[in-house]
Amino acid sequence: MERIILVGNGMVGHKFCELFSKHPQRAAFELVVFGEECRPAYDRVHLSAFFADRDAERLSLATQSWYDEQGINLKCGTPITSVDVNNKRVVTASGETIGYDYLVFATGSSPFVPPIPGREKAGVFVYRTIEDLEGILDYAEVVKKTKSGKATVMGGGLLGLEAAKATLDMGLESHVVEFAARLMPRQLDDRGATVLKDTVEGLGLHIHTNKNTANIGGNGSITHLEFSDGQQLETDMLIVSAGIRPRDELARAAGIKVGDRGGICVDEYLRTSAPNVFAIGEAALYQSMIYGLVAPGYEMARVALSAIFADHEAQAMPDVIDMSTKLKLIGTDVASFGQAITNEDEARSIVFQDDVAGIYKRINISLDGKRLLGGILVGDAADYNMLHQIQRNGMSIPPQPEDLILGARGGESSGASVLDLPDEAVICSCENVTKGALCGHLDDGSAQSVKDLAGCTKAGSGCGGCKPMLTDLVDAYMKSQGKVVRNVICEHFPYTRQELRDLIVMKNIRTYDEALDEVGTGHGCESCKPALASIFATSYMETANPQAVIQDTNDRFLANIQRNGTYSVVPRVAGGEISPKQLVDMGRIAEKYDLYTKITGGQRIDMFGARLEELPLIWEELIAAGFESGHAYGKALRTVKSCVGSTWCRYGMDEAVSFAIELENRYKGLRSPHKLKGGVSGCIRECAEARGKDFGLIAVEGGYNLYVCGNGGARPKHAELLAGPIDRKTAFLYLDRMLIFYLRTAPPLTRTAAWLDNMEGGIDYLKSVVIDDALGLNAEFEAEMNSLVAAYRCEWKEAVETPHLRSRFQTFINTDEEDSTLEFVDLRGQKMPKAWA
Repeated sequence: MERIILVGNGMVGHKFCELFSKHPQRAAFELVVFGEECRPAYDRVHLSAFFADRDAERLSLATQSWYDEQGINLKCGTPITSVDVNNKRVVTASGETIGYDYLVFATGSSPFVPPIPGREKAGVFVYRTIEDLEGILDYAEVVKKTKSGKATVMGGGLLGLEAAKATLDMGLESHVVEFAARLMPRQLDDRGATVLKDTVEGLGLHIHTNKNTANIGGNGSITHLEFSDGQQLETDMLIVSAGIRPRDELARAAGIKVGDRGGICVDEYLRTSAPNVFAIGEAALYQSMIYGLVAPGYEMARVALSAIFADHEAQAMPDVIDMSTKLKLIGTDVASFGQAITNEDEARSIVFQDDVAGIYKRINISLDGKRLLGGILVGDAADYNMLHQIQRNGMSIPPQPEDLILGARGGESSGASVLDLPDEAVICSCENVTKGALCGHLDDGSAQSVKDLAGCTKAGSGCGGCKPMLTDLVDAYMKSQGKVVRNVICEHFPYTRQELRDLIVMKNIRTYDEALDEVGTGHGCESCKPALASIFATSYMETANPQAVIQDTNDRFLANIQRNGTYSVVPRVAGGEISPKQLVDMGRIAEKYDLYTKITGGQRIDMFGARLEELPLIWEELIAAGFESGHAYGKALRTVKSCVGSTWCRYGMDEAVSFAIELENRYKGLRSPHKLKGGVSGCIRECAEARGKDFGLIAVEGGYNLYVCGNGGARPKHAELLAGPIDRKTAFLYLDRMLIFYLRTAPPLTRTAAWLDNMEGGIDYLKSVVIDDALGLNAEFEAEMNSLVAAYRCEWKEAVETPHLRSRFQTFINTDEEDSTLEFVDLRGQKMPKAWA
């Protein structure tokens, strides 16, 4: 029996073990694994999750017993100190010598700490292992109790921003220092990095670019950073995340060839300069590059194992390594693929940027307009998987390439379906699973869901970035086979939203517990609770109050929670029309409770900074002044925006303000699968942006044009013409029908634009339902809307006038004391959360 020694038990080393355990020739080999850390392999990609609960087991990739069951001899906490390639043996730290037939270096990398004076001081950490994170957490507690509570991260890349968000969550003032001129300089261009910077600064991080740290100041422990430009930054702790260096010291000492800047040199089969010695992962220098992503490391493990077993069909490493990646940074999507940054002489770039929503999209098209070369997505990376596949497989692109990031117009498809991908297209890069392999399992019946595919192929079990495309593949495949795709609520309610709503109405179910007893199983979960609350509200025009215990935080407290733990107060201002007296009353109340005020794009006044226990007091005064809930926190009608119409504007063709007020007052409080927004423009100059709304009306000769199913935000889409010109009475009639049809049939958290996009037949089918009564349900739709409108109640009025409902608005269960941890500062004459200033 030949022996393989694997040096290193990180993610790539563990993948080697996994592949070894399943190889048909494994019985002829013994695998011995030496791990430097005291625990088996764990998931470093999601390392920051450890900050939430210090649960190392949740990150574990395998237990010691798994290695034992596979016959793999794992030796944790046993570093190798030297390698003798001539005699084919290694020596451990305890002095044990063991021979090998094959040796694989999976030693990974170590954090790069720049040679800055003072780096040995207390309070300076790296961000690499679970032990590092434990040290950071412990020191943070000391900092919060005895010092000013400032933390700094050196490095504005992926891990640096994750570390900064972690320190922010620990209650520290968090700073990021980056040597380059922008964040994530390898993945983003200047504009994309600026959008990301604005977004993370809005969350409370302080970003300092173009900063070269010259000295770490302090006497024994860190107190400040000194920069080469003469400036200083006070800080109580420093986390260094300035890049990695390959762990090649064992190979270097053994005389194995390494690169000039580090890394164990390997060929296309991961062979080093020493016989029967291989290197994989971040320790390996392939094509003069170190690859710091999981997917290339996993591919290296496959290639090296195949070479050791001398497989007849062994595949070499590809000539070009795909470094495309999709990340979730501080709750913000960031992705880059293909040639993300190009020059004018090699590509034509198309850019969409929304500074308000924090979205930046750039795609690079070949000069002949036929190929997608690459791109960058910040703030909204929902299209990443498909764009990446189009680029990677050289697929055709639309005649108007901007449709790839702006969405289709005129009812035409903006891109390919996942079923259009070639069979060799890699869907899951981490596990190297192709579309053909996935469809094979769907074809033979061994898989019928994303969960089944994960069990068969491990697709989606790595970074998780491919899960949306796996879902699309399963849905598209099932539909192509004539099978019904059922997106059920959860395991406790194995029904689609539409099916569950029908059951609840038919059985007149009114509470969550009753629903579990009648049509569900088990005790429920955090997926089905808000879904059921939404169904009750859309079916019975319930306020959020009766179902408070199963609501999300915003609906539970009838206000949007802000990042510092305070809440917003947003009264309804129908059509944007507000009297001088109402303005005075609102100003008086905002001043009394010291609230930050801002006029929104929906023609309302937001008031921020209310403490939980203040909410009933504020709303009591607002209700007395004639205001009611604006439902800014709910999946409900938010606003109907209007221009000034023919009353004041010389171009106006109708009195748009009155119409907008009528619409908003009719549909106010209407709960739905997602938020709803409307608009009324008095002429085609479109000052109310009606075509960017879920429903919009534009005055024209002879009445109004009614547009439906548009939205702004992350994935902007123009609304489509449903009917026109029509009069106001007909507009209300069509809207009643369309909205009830949407309430009944849309999946949870689906905007009207996505609902229409996924509707077979699209706008033509919707017209046949709403206008031609193709389903024969219009009379029922109209009656249902009338009953919902008649049942409307202001839920804040209900909350402040009902003692047991009002009692839930307190920070602490056992005392009426305020939250003393909330801190504010003055900015432009108004109070702001301290972290934002």
